[in-house]
Amino acid sequence: MDGDLAQIKSLIRTIPDFPKPGIQFRDVSTLLKDSWGLSRTIEHLTSGFAGKPVDKVVAIESRGFILGAPVAQALGCGLIMARKRGKLPGAVEEITYALEYGTDCIQIHKDAIAAGEKCLVIDDLLATGGTAAATCQLVEKLGGEVIGCGFVVNLPALAGAQKLARYPLHWLVEFDGH
Repeated sequence: MDGDLAQIKSLIRTIPDFPKPGIQFRDVSTLLKDSWGLSRTIEHLTSGFAGKPVDKVVAIESRGFILGAPVAQALGCGLIMARKRGKLPGAVEEITYALEYGTDCIQIHKDAIAAGEKCLVIDDLLATGGTAAATCQLVEKLGGEVIGCGFVVNLPALAGAQKLARYPLHWLVEFDGH
């Protein structure tokens, strides 16, 4: 692993048994509070899509917003917020998707993405891939083209990358377990 990426990984805190027993929560807040870590994370996320045409970064609530804004700025494009139901004030399009226990919903303003715009989906962590897959479907429903998905962390044991296999994926580090 690249020295930067090893250092980035070391800045991510693991909190055992959160939010429930058996889960190893990968907390990026410890990475984000580190100036070097935040800067290098944005550089590495951006480099995964350098040279590709990107019209909009679609950032997933909520840690994705923190990462998506500087990635959009670095790529010279706009930022779209993909939010949970009831958080956006204008007319929205939405996708409901399955969770382990129940369903959830992700929304984007109907006027946020023009037909044919090339969109990069950004979030902090790829676990089961449900929210990211729903966000990609929503981008496509609005007429956009998903040119890739970027994450700081991938949890391969949860198989999210397989759910998103039709898109180019880029993540910085991986952790074993849930």
